Amino acid sequence: MAIEHVEYDLFVDGGFRESTGDDRIDVEFPYNGEVWAAVPDGTPEDVDDAVAAARAAFEGEWGDTSPADRRALLESIADVVEAHAGELAELETLQNGKLLREMEPQLRGLPEWYRYYAGLAEEVGEGRTVPVENKDGQMFNYVRKEPYGVVGAITPWNSPLLLTTWKLAPALAAGNTFVHKPSEQTPVSALRFAELLSEHTDLLDGVYNVVPGAGGTGAALSGHGDVDKLAFTGSTATGRKVAAAAGENLAAVSLELGGKSPNVVFPDADLADAINGVMKGVFAATGQTCLAGSRVLVHESVHDEFVDRLVDRARDIELGDPRDPSTEMGPVAFRGQWETVRGYVESGTEEGARLEFGGEMPDDQPGDCFIQPTVLVEVDSGMTVAQEEIFGPVASVIPFADEEEAIDLANDVDYGLAAGVWTADMDRARRFVESVRAGTVWVNEYRVVAPNSPFGGYKDSGLGRENGREGLEEYYQTKSVWYDHAGEVGDPFALDVD
Repeated sequence: MAIEHVEYDLFVDGGFRESTGDDRIDVEFPYNGEVWAAVPDGTPEDVDDAVAAARAAFEGEWGDTSPADRRALLESIADVVEAHAGELAELETLQNGKLLREMEPQLRGLPEWYRYYAGLAEEVGEGRTVPVENKDGQMFNYVRKEPYGVVGAITPWNSPLLLTTWKLAPALAAGNTFVHKPSEQTPVSALRFAELLSEHTDLLDGVYNVVPGAGGTGAALSGHGDVDKLAFTGSTATGRKVAAAAGENLAAVSLELGGKSPNVVFPDADLADAINGVMKGVFAATGQTCLAGSRVLVHESVHDEFVDRLVDRARDIELGDPRDPSTEMGPVAFRGQWETVRGYVESGTEEGARLEFGGEMPDDQPGDCFIQPTVLVEVDSGMTVAQEEIFGPVASVIPFADEEEAIDLANDVDYGLAAGVWTADMDRARRFVESVRAGTVWVNEYRVVAPNSPFGGYKDSGLGRENGREGLEEYYQTKSVWYDHAGEVGDPFALDVD
């Protein structure tokens, strides 16, 4: 199937404009390596322009919009995404090679996020009164919620528009403006999204800006002195750099980072369901998801049967063109990531794990980004493959003897993004939920999210939360306001404490 070649420029202050630099980034279809798009590699000067546009909008007409206006805008964005979900889903697939059969439902679900935050937009201005008792009841106090101002957002390549939405929807609901640096691997959907908003909504100029580019563009944004809040999704190593840059300017920051999540199978679990859940957790999306259940902890009494059945299922996974409805697993998003995944498989076997299945490039697929679904056994918790995020379709199977060991193993990593537990014993499930150090825990399920349920990690998996009311709170500040109705000031050298 032929792919139409497209060219985009920056989207700044309500329209497209050329970069101040000459460098361009080619966008490849991971399935066969075809170059089908090109965008600018944004410069620090481009970032300056975008931040200036966002600042002007925030201090201008956008800053005067009412919560009701913001609600109407978010609802109109939901309508646009709904009308163009098929087109946007195809762009996502062409950028990162994820299955179109996955991206279409994901894009058709995005309007739920904009409508959810549309419903919360009017709550931002509500605040609350505080019953203080100073000066014979003459002191009145209330709390206001106010936007930060300019939000800088850096998003990854694995679910570009979904993870943009997790930031953009609450940021706009709270009244902020937005400068977006998408991954250099997947910039096209963000630029087309901006184009659609400019054509079909009343989004004011400068409220949403897109500056594509590589790492230097992200560094310019994260270290920008006029950005009030930074939101980042990506690796923990890069997240530390973003947080350090934000810290230099005392900018607020939220980070959704890596994961090395356990999927724990107890002997009383329905093994067929558990195997489906493990596959959903690590082979779906070619394992390229921060919440991948890549550490598969299996009770020793069912370990061998579980591995045999998992390998049989992995062997039957249909690899191919991600646009084909029959394909079950597509390529890794780009060659550099393929090399990373392959390197982890090699390090696992070098450290003593046994390659039970996969780990190779299939010889019947085009391009150089396919790798077979991979199952490693005889994995020790201290091995690199059990400790570091791989971001590919690699399951590391680790046996355990009892519930205490399972919990210890589940927590035996620096990450704490998610976890799954498979058991028919709900008391055991409750004990696991209360003991595991993870921001999201699924019981007899895996890889489910919703706009009204918070998502985020413990430990090295990040700071703050996305989605839910907690996600909205990341995008506003709190102001305490005092009124003195008594008309007199007391001792100027004494602090009144209620």
